Amino acid sequence: MGLTVAEKIIENHLVSGTLKRGTPIAIKIDQTLTQDATGTMAYLEFEVIGLDRVRTELSVSYVDHNLLQTDFRNADDHRFLQSIAARYGLWFSRPGNGICHQVHLERFACPGKTLLGSDSHTPTAGGCTMVAIGAGGLDVAMAMAGKPFHLIMPKIIGVHLTGELPPWVSARDVALWMLRRLTVKGGLGKIIEYFGPGVKKLSVPDRATIANLGTEMGATTSVFPSDEITLAWLKAQGRDEVWQEILPDPDAVYDEIIELDLSTLEPLAACPSSPDNVKPVVELEGRPVAQVIVGSCANSSLRDLLVVAHTLKGRKVHPEVSFEINPGSLQVLENLDALGALKELIHAGARIHQSGCLGCIGMGQAPATGTISLRTFTRNFPGRSGTKNDQVYLVSPEVAVAAAITGKITDPRKLGAYPAVDLPERFIINDALLLPPLPEDEARKVEIIRGPNIVPLPQFDPLPEELCCRVLLKVGDNITTDHIMPAGAKILPLRSNLPAISQYVFAALDPEFAQKALALKEEGKWVAVVGGENYGQGSSREHAALAPRYLGVRAKLAKSFARIHKANLINFGILPVTFVQPEDYEKISSGDELIFKRVRQALEEGWEELEIEIKGKGTISGRLELTERDREIILAGSLLNLAKEN
Repeated sequence: MGLTVAEKIIENHLVSGTLKRGTPIAIKIDQTLTQDATGTMAYLEFEVIGLDRVRTELSVSYVDHNLLQTDFRNADDHRFLQSIAARYGLWFSRPGNGICHQVHLERFACPGKTLLGSDSHTPTAGGCTMVAIGAGGLDVAMAMAGKPFHLIMPKIIGVHLTGELPPWVSARDVALWMLRRLTVKGGLGKIIEYFGPGVKKLSVPDRATIANLGTEMGATTSVFPSDEITLAWLKAQGRDEVWQEILPDPDAVYDEIIELDLSTLEPLAACPSSPDNVKPVVELEGRPVAQVIVGSCANSSLRDLLVVAHTLKGRKVHPEVSFEINPGSLQVLENLDALGALKELIHAGARIHQSGCLGCIGMGQAPATGTISLRTFTRNFPGRSGTKNDQVYLVSPEVAVAAAITGKITDPRKLGAYPAVDLPERFIINDALLLPPLPEDEARKVEIIRGPNIVPLPQFDPLPEELCCRVLLKVGDNITTDHIMPAGAKILPLRSNLPAISQYVFAALDPEFAQKALALKEEGKWVAVVGGENYGQGSSREHAALAPRYLGVRAKLAKSFARIHKANLINFGILPVTFVQPEDYEKISSGDELIFKRVRQALEEGWEELEIEIKGKGTISGRLELTERDREIILAGSLLNLAKEN
């Protein structure tokens, strides 16, 4: 029986386990990436490990999230990250160089390699045939220390592509079609692999867009084959020496196959306020739009911005629309200028921002009250834009520019002939803002610069024999990491200051949560949170586990967990338990006291179920879906504790 592309790469990197679905495996990690919002904590964790240099083939520290320097904190973090990179042998991508996933695709993506990133959209590199996985910062710190990454071997969904995209339909519409079909939890425990003749009709930036948005389906990663299209991309980047052909075997077997004829697709949009609330644009036409933004790690490539620029040629942005462009990288911006397209954007009335994440992470670009904002971003969770009760639609660059011209949601097929977009055979390469690792002898002399906002990690206690927790919050389905630990310009600068950022845990759902949790902690009592399906979807931010742990949260009981968040909970000693009987969710109320009976014995002896007493109401059963390693981490109190023990 033949292998899929994902299986071939995983098999070549197996440290332990087999390709049997649903079983624990560990894989060697070739490359890592961090971004500044998660990186500061990841490097504080790496320092605790005590190594003198990273032990990967390549590690990169990017600054792309916390770009607004409204006070000293972000600037201090940037200097800290640059000095850390110099000290420990990493590449450093300076502010303004671009979004980590776009830059990594351009300068470092390598077919057949593995990549672990402290950002949930790390699978973008799957467009260049990497097994690229998003994870918490502590997992990335361990990978930088040369340790393997542990996961459950996913199922592999094969998406068989045929046909060719029609005019005014693009890669974003492929991803939106998939989101409509699978929903935000349909990819849990799965890798999405694209194959078939239709793949040849997609450029590497197209493939990267589709792989990027697999994250919103909950997928472990998404991957494309490495073929002559991949080779052409790497040649244009001056890196064709890293190319190798990687195709699925003719008799490769997928756990499920989805058929998609690209020629049948139409322009789509994800309506407020979930990436899977997808409808055809023709059903939304006529709604007035006040803001349009083209950017994010999903749609800020040269190809995307050329489509926008050429469509705007001879036209003007509607007077009621703020049309904003966030280039994905310095390379994109410079090539856009060289091709004369930057002038087209400026002349039409677009606002050009620096290369970075910006509004996608809530770092500026908040829309006006009560208005519609169309964005080529990755997420439209409620309030993520920075505006309460926002109305954010996720769309392709084609749909975005059509709205910018007309002032309302418009089917772009009404704009006339689709502009021809030809990517250069060789990009202008400018790595002026990309600093290479220092030689070891020079690196040892580097002094790490720490601003006053950078606070060391606290100690975490091992798991007690029996866990008694007060339920401080009960929530529903699809709770995101934005609900647990908000993003935005106010909170992101606190990422390296755990006591300060913990004050915002669950602030959108219960502004008094942190105060109540700390009060219980001072009394020596633990906290529990109860949730529904797909608890913790969204970002890889480990602060959504780390900050609750700091406040005294020791258990989370849910119907199901999102992959990365569950791993982060485990890494910081928070017990993730699922309901054996989903209807038991209804038996628990906020304020109840939960007693997890003989919890330490249950973990030590490998029990699959745990008795949970709801004080004064009876008992229910909880399921422990944990590997042996997961149990060891929780028993130790954190992955760092376990690493020190070993």
